[in-house]
Amino acid sequence: MTVEFVGNRLELVLTIKIVNTTIFLMLDIQVIEDPAAATVALGPMRSRLLSELAAPASAATLAARVGMTRQKVNYHLNALEAHGLVRLAQERKWGGLTERLLVATAASYVVSPGALGPVATDPSREIDRLSASYLIALGARVVREVGDLVRRAKDTGKRLATLAVDADVRFRSATDRAAFSQELTEAVTRLVSKYHDESAPGGRLHRLVIMAHPLPQKLEPKELS
Repeated sequence: MTVEFVGNRLELVLTIKIVNTTIFLMLDIQVIEDPAAATVALGPMRSRLLSELAAPASAATLAARVGMTRQKVNYHLNALEAHGLVRLAQERKWGGLTERLLVATAASYVVSPGALGPVATDPSREIDRLSASYLIALGARVVREVGDLVRRAKDTGKRLATLAVDADVRFRSATDRAAFSQELTEAVTRLVSKYHDESAPGGRLHRLVIMAHPLPQKLEPKELS
């Protein structure tokens, strides 16, 4: 059994990169909420350019890496920059020319379900709360809500208190799995009853989501063929 616990921390995690004595701050994860930005980021070439821009690079450098003309690379970079997915890191003067070095705004990206608008999944529309669809809808809501909270925390410079527990459990049998589920439900119910205070002055509601699913099995080479 492995457990990872993260609690009461600032969710706006930054990666600090030093390139040629210049310090660059980069988000570990950026949640994309704008549909247009999601469309831009999902393009195969633009996604490739984002991965190449983990460190600052110019259009000429990127063109050599991806096998495309500098003009076409510039076209894609302009789209990425316009939607806040890359930013200017540095400008260098070469004679009478100015070379722009761009860097990705984050090490990785995730698209918020909110970018899909009305067709985005919503747990309130799922009738069967024991279904895998409901679990997926809950996960999507976490991405949407926490992504919005992280953005607000960034804008205001405030800390965002969160809690995450990640564990792998190998059950001996379906009976043990059912017993675990029952005990977990009882424990959560007891804790919520103990700490929930509807009328506490200055209190704030928090969402608690607990989910479990089988780990995906790795296919053997012969199964892949």
